Amino acid sequence: MITIIDYGTGNIRAIENMLRVLGHESRISGVPEEVASASKIILPGVGHFDYGMRQLRSSGLIDVLDEAATSRQIPVLGICLGAQLLTRRSDEGTEPGLGWVSAETRRFDRSRLADSLRIPHMGWADTGYQAGHPLFDGFNETPRFYYVHSYHMVCDDPVNELCHAVHGYRFVSGIAKDNILGVQFHPEKSHRFGKRILDNFAKWIPSRRVGEQA
Repeated sequence: MITIIDYGTGNIRAIENMLRVLGHESRISGVPEEVASASKIILPGVGHFDYGMRQLRSSGLIDVLDEAATSRQIPVLGICLGAQLLTRRSDEGTEPGLGWVSAETRRFDRSRLADSLRIPHMGWADTGYQAGHPLFDGFNETPRFYYVHSYHMVCDDPVNELCHAVHGYRFVSGIAKDNILGVQFHPEKSHRFGKRILDNFAKWIPSRRVGEQA
C-alpha cells in the first residue's frame, strides 16, 4: 500500500486523487502502525522546515520512517518540503533533518539573481534529469513542473542529483539515493508530467534490496 504521510503540513488530497486516477491504491495516514506496514511512502509537505520536523517528531513518525527507509529500504518519495526534510539540515531553521541523503537545504542566493527574479521561485520550469532513472521513465521531451519554493537542495556528491532547473542559476530540484527520492516541484500540480512521475514511482521496484550485493 502506498502511504501518503499526513503530518499536518498542507493539502495532500491532490496526491491521493492523482494516484487514484492513475489506478494506484493509496491511503493517507499519520498513524505510526499504518506507516510501518506501508509498501511505499510519499512524504509531502509545504511550509517551514523546522515545523515539518517537529510535526514528524510529535506524531511519533521519525523512528518508523527511519526504519522503513533505511532498514527495510522501501521506496520513499519526498515532495517539496518533504524532499527538503530528507536532507540533514536547512538554512530555514535549526532542527536536524532526516539525513537520509547527504545534502543540505539552502535559501536561494539573492546576490546571484537578477533584480527581476523573485523569491520564492514560483511557476513552471523546464527540468533536466538524470538519464535512465526510473522516476523519469518514458519522458521523450524536457518536462515542465510547477515549483513554489524559497530554498533548494545542495548535494555533497553530484551522484545524488536526480534533476535540476534554473532560477537565476542552476539548482538541484531532485535528489536520489538508492530507494530514497525527493523532488522540489509539485507533481500533483504538474498535469501530464506530474502524472508520469507519480505513475513511475508507484510502479518502481528498486533493483537493490536488503542483503543483495552491490
